[in-house]
Amino acid sequence: MEGLLFLAHRIPFPPNKGDKIRSFHLLRHLSTRYEIHLGAFVDDPDDWQYRDALKPWCASIKLLPLHPRRARLASLTGLLTGQALTLPYYSSRELSRWADELAASGAVTRGLAFSSAMAQFMPASLARRVLDMVDVDSDKWTQYAPTQRWPLSWVYAREGRKLAEWEARVAQDFDATLLVSRDEAALLQARAPHARHKIGAFENGVDAEYFSPARDYPNPYPPDVQGVVFTGAMDYWPNVDAVGWFAERIFPAVREAVPAAQFTIVGSRPGGAVQALARQPGVVVTGSVPDVRPYLAHAACAVAPLRITRGVQNKVLEAMAMARPVVASAQAAEGIRAEAGRDFILAQGEAEFAHAVVAQLRTASSAAPARDCVLAHYDWARNLSAIDPLFEAAPAAATVLETCPA
Repeated sequence: MEGLLFLAHRIPFPPNKGDKIRSFHLLRHLSTRYEIHLGAFVDDPDDWQYRDALKPWCASIKLLPLHPRRARLASLTGLLTGQALTLPYYSSRELSRWADELAASGAVTRGLAFSSAMAQFMPASLARRVLDMVDVDSDKWTQYAPTQRWPLSWVYAREGRKLAEWEARVAQDFDATLLVSRDEAALLQARAPHARHKIGAFENGVDAEYFSPARDYPNPYPPDVQGVVFTGAMDYWPNVDAVGWFAERIFPAVREAVPAAQFTIVGSRPGGAVQALARQPGVVVTGSVPDVRPYLAHAACAVAPLRITRGVQNKVLEAMAMARPVVASAQAAEGIRAEAGRDFILAQGEAEFAHAVVAQLRTASSAAPARDCVLAHYDWARNLSAIDPLFEAAPAAATVLETCPA
């Protein structure tokens, strides 16, 4: 088997955790065709335990510690060099040297960079180089800017501009660039028209057997509680903004109409702002849990009140796979192949969100069409098979758009 260099900004494990879901399934799929040489950063000390778990899919593994506080300080050098701050945040001479030595030795002939930041480490000499950008992150920073006071508003606006320049550059340099949805791909194509023919999308999948409503899950909620649940990493600012907005501006009206309602925020690393929400009546913050499925299975509904986001939200797909009604904002539903009113409930604004959640609490219905939608469009094996030609001789990434299920 030929060797493939797989570079990820975070260790791609465990396979059911946030932004690691896509990278893990990519790695596992590619390992059936290539000998994988994995290089990745570890930004959570708990993740070192997963090194051995990755060995079945990897010929070699290079993990490097990333200390977020130090990385944030290092990122400020971008203000002097004119770079996007994201690039020096992940700067590593050791990773660059390791990747270059593998390429020079002939151990790898192809490469997959997972996230635009990892493109800086991919040797130019490889026969085929594919970038999974996942989201157009620059647009997220641009959305952040108006929500902040100066100087953060200036820093975020600058990051949006500089990172957009980097994204367009690497899309031109790589043989193919992939995004998580057609909407994301279209946005990057508009920003990098000269690379348009090399930009495409492959959609996420959901392990529908794992996220199955047919299993018997223990009920994590107290008796006589009607659960409203949000799942997601709670050190991610759009999630923090979403649960804060829902808990403070929407949930009081829900609880007034349905006194048994409980809003449960399930996710790792909640900061002080999220933990403080638990002071409100009926709001519970769990922190990290070993399994989110019981919280979904026994909830009356899941909510995704995101106001700033990019790409496809796994939290929405997983709740749909569990046949749970999902009340989602337009931003949270963006890029998902689902029909509002059938597969999920679309809500905008505080009053509309509260009304939609109350309606679900009062009906306590399941959402079988939502699971059917996931089964139809979000099968990992089918979606991943579309990327295989990109590592061969010539086809453009746009082909992936054409082969995605209609």
